[in-house]
Amino acid sequence: MNDMVTFNERGEESRSLRQYAEQAYLDYSMYVILDRALPHIGDGLKPVQRRIVYAMSELGLKATAKYKKSARTVGDVIGKFHPHGDGAAYEAMVLMAQPFSYRYPLVDGQGNWGSSDDPKSFAAMRYTESKLSKYAEVLLSELAQGTVDWRPNFDATMDEPEILPARVPNVLLNGTTGIAVGMATDIPPHNLREVVAACLHMLEHPKATVADLMLHVKAPDFPTDAEIITAQSDLHAVYESGRGSVKMRAVWHREDTDIIVTALPFQASGSKILEQIAAQMRNKKLPMIEDLRDESDHENPTRLVISPRSNRVDVNAAMDHLFATTDLERSYRINLNIIGIDGRPTVMNLPTILREWIQFRIATTRRRLTYRLERVDRRLHLLDGLLIAFLNLDQVIHIIRTEEHPKATLIATFGLSEAQAEYVLDTKLRQLARLEEVKIRAEQTALANEKTELERLLGSDARLKTLVKNELKATADEYGDARRSPLIERGEAQAFSEKDLLTAEPITAVLSERGWIRAAKGHDVDATLLSYKSGDSFLAMTRGRSNQSVFLQDTSGRFYALPGHTLPSARGQGEPATGRLSPPSGAQFCGILMAGDEQKILLGSDAGYGFITQVGSLYTKNRAGKAVVSIPSGGRVFRPKLIDDADALVAAVSNEGRMLVFAVADLPELSRGKGNKIINIPASRLANREEYVIDYAIIGRDESLVVHSGKRYLVMKPKDLEHYRGERGRRGHKLPRGFQKVDRLALNIT
Repeated sequence: MNDMVTFNERGEESRSLRQYAEQAYLDYSMYVILDRALPHIGDGLKPVQRRIVYAMSELGLKATAKYKKSARTVGDVIGKFHPHGDGAAYEAMVLMAQPFSYRYPLVDGQGNWGSSDDPKSFAAMRYTESKLSKYAEVLLSELAQGTVDWRPNFDATMDEPEILPARVPNVLLNGTTGIAVGMATDIPPHNLREVVAACLHMLEHPKATVADLMLHVKAPDFPTDAEIITAQSDLHAVYESGRGSVKMRAVWHREDTDIIVTALPFQASGSKILEQIAAQMRNKKLPMIEDLRDESDHENPTRLVISPRSNRVDVNAAMDHLFATTDLERSYRINLNIIGIDGRPTVMNLPTILREWIQFRIATTRRRLTYRLERVDRRLHLLDGLLIAFLNLDQVIHIIRTEEHPKATLIATFGLSEAQAEYVLDTKLRQLARLEEVKIRAEQTALANEKTELERLLGSDARLKTLVKNELKATADEYGDARRSPLIERGEAQAFSEKDLLTAEPITAVLSERGWIRAAKGHDVDATLLSYKSGDSFLAMTRGRSNQSVFLQDTSGRFYALPGHTLPSARGQGEPATGRLSPPSGAQFCGILMAGDEQKILLGSDAGYGFITQVGSLYTKNRAGKAVVSIPSGGRVFRPKLIDDADALVAAVSNEGRMLVFAVADLPELSRGKGNKIINIPASRLANREEYVIDYAIIGRDESLVVHSGKRYLVMKPKDLEHYRGERGRRGHKLPRGFQKVDRLALNIT
């Protein structure tokens, strides 16, 4: 398709559809960006907001005026300046009137303007009344003083201001959000006194850095008492780049056993938060919470009551969970995308925003002073003519009465300018007669002094900056207030895991020879007496809590994890573990374990190798398990041995009756693998299965070791074990005659 512009036989321009579509979309994009969605750095307003404020000022709705129906204002806005729907204009107006939406509201509303719980619940514009707030004066007070450019409205029947002459950086004070084409803006509100202090610093130090300015502007300041918990380093990054986010968290305290929430994050709804908490309670994700109430009223605008089930509940942990899972903590995106002085949208950092606004303010002040100087010059010029007329009053009256063209005669007779002559002619005779020379000269003197001062200000950049500083200070004194959102750095809130939410009831998990698993309540269960399927029998059991994981061990050295609370009841015969897990072919479940994540255990094989690890390192969500113990070909893995005493001993006994005893501390701590040599067994004998380890035992300080050989057994007390003490990895000593073929090991309390 040809992209070149051509002309037809009649000389009309002809362009391709592609060119037309591209240009039309570009025009629309720029319209949305500049005329709808993004604020201007000068007054911080979008066009619709600016038009609402201007229309209300034209209607005489100052802060001191009486309220008028909002429909009157909206009609003027859409009829004269903003040809869009009345709903959109009214919603923009409502937002500017809500003290919980705007840090410094521009509209003073009477009637139902919504609530922080439901900002959209405002009444229709035919019911509400409004006028401008006192703060709106900072945008309008200099409007008629030659400070702004004017442009025709949409139908060219009247003019509207291109921008309002704001006396403070409203773009930061009230902030705004907007979505344009290909870009958006999210500017949070700030505190007036803090921003003015930063402007004063910038006026004195034009090259101030973000760190310098953050001594004054520490963070956004939302119209809520909730805490800003973002770290200062993160806020510095936001103000440095113009992009980022800030987090707010609700404020709460204890009253007896209840949790009282007294402040919510910006634009968070109390009723929605209670719904979120109630939903978790219904889903049994908050077993520690018993009741919820909303006790908010006029005296306490926000008062949400959360009642724990008992005074043993960890309230801080419960609130951390609620912060992580509800709107009690919210994150707000920051994107300081603003239309600059050059008319282009740009993402600005804090120094750039203040620097550009100060340029705008100085230029506005210069225009105001220049305009005033022109008015003073004009008035002085007219007073000069008036004084001449007063001094020659009889002659002036005679000329006016007798001359056909008195204006020209006055100009010729007294050397007046055309403007002076017209002013004399427009002055009423009785007013002229009442004037006194002293009064005229007094006004001339006052105006001459004002002119001198204006010229001094306009002729000196330093004096002009000083004037801007003084006006900023005066505005901050008049409209400023204390910070509302306190800055308190806090850690990341953590939600309860499924494991945390479970009640820690004692259970006994049982594994059968064929790999069927189940759990019985309590620890006083004799697993050998339970009912088993035909051909099946008891293999192993472990005791723990319902909020712990059950670890299964197979003959390949792999471990598997199952939530303890999900196991079938021991009232039945359980279910096959292979229904939930996928062990490798040929592997069988051979052990079961429940313990705390930090519990240390000994893992090893009959090849004489082993290592210490923590129960938590066995955990996996994989159905295929986790390879933990490496076993040589033909070898056998032992069940885990709990280590409850750091001073305990390890005893290793071979089938040939050799035993080695050494301290647990001599064995390294690993997460997986073959481990280190515990007792030395010749490789040739191990390969032929002539000699191998029967078992390992962990002997506490108050325990004795029992060695079984057939029907005979040998009880070895701590003093008896000294003979078998040696370095880890040694061959060990022979047991007494009659115990050359050891069957198993056991422990007794001495």
